Amino acid sequence: MSYKRMFTRLAATTSAAVLAGVTLTACGDSEGGDGLLAAIESGNVTIGTKYDQPGLGLRNPDNSMSGLDVDVAQYVANSIADDNGWDHPTVEWRETPSAQRETLIQNGEVDMIAATYSINPGRSESVNFGGPYLLTHQALLVREDDDRIQTLEDLDDGLILCSVTGSTPAQKVKDVLPSVQLQEYDTYSSCVEALSQGNVDAMTTDATILFGYSQQREGEFRVVEMEQDGEPFTNEYYGIGITKDDTEATDAINAALERMYADGSFQRFLTENLGEDSQVVQEGTPGDLSFLEE
Repeated sequence: MSYKRMFTRLAATTSAAVLAGVTLTACGDSEGGDGLLAAIESGNVTIGTKYDQPGLGLRNPDNSMSGLDVDVAQYVANSIADDNGWDHPTVEWRETPSAQRETLIQNGEVDMIAATYSINPGRSESVNFGGPYLLTHQALLVREDDDRIQTLEDLDDGLILCSVTGSTPAQKVKDVLPSVQLQEYDTYSSCVEALSQGNVDAMTTDATILFGYSQQREGEFRVVEMEQDGEPFTNEYYGIGITKDDTEATDAINAALERMYADGSFQRFLTENLGEDSQVVQEGTPGDLSFLEE
């Protein structure tokens, strides 16, 4: 199955923002509380991301950070600085588990979060979102040498599907295919190991996360796109979370994202972090949150 999809966007000509060096702290004293723009102007910005998702947000053995979310967030911070004539800020990275994201923003412990942060109505009541900066869909990760699974429907034969405990993606598959057997683990990495060892037949979550694991363990896994009635199984719009009602910072993030598409940086980040086939992950439309009303 091909993952190649054409991106459609009218891009304005603009210069690329050069990424600055960053520093990493496990927690770090936040300069937050006065808003994202004030933090960037001060020269120190605290950005939340994941530490354990290959290709998206990963803390490396040397304590450096890598991944698509990391690259996007760094680009946005530097681009906002460029637009205002400020120096590129020093970044302190803060680990932001999914369950803590809104709280960390509201408490001013981070200035912004880019951490596979899907925009939905409930979250939008608590924080503002810049973006979305990408659109992805739920997919399957299977072993490269297992040719039994080519579509979602192939799971409907008593196969074992893995996801994390309480996973919404897994339950969505179960609703459509009642006969699929669910096996839940506490972490995605545990699912990946179970899949590698043949204890489960497939793993499901956002395609971005699955491409990250596939890229990390090249040749061992492949990603299977999921469709229902010819349409993507789900739509997941990733955004950058900031303090609620900070309209000025939201607009600044969206302008930076538009520049990121226009100068080709997003395509480069995508390929470097998630591989060539990850073009199933599409550019977002910053500022367009109309999908929240669907």
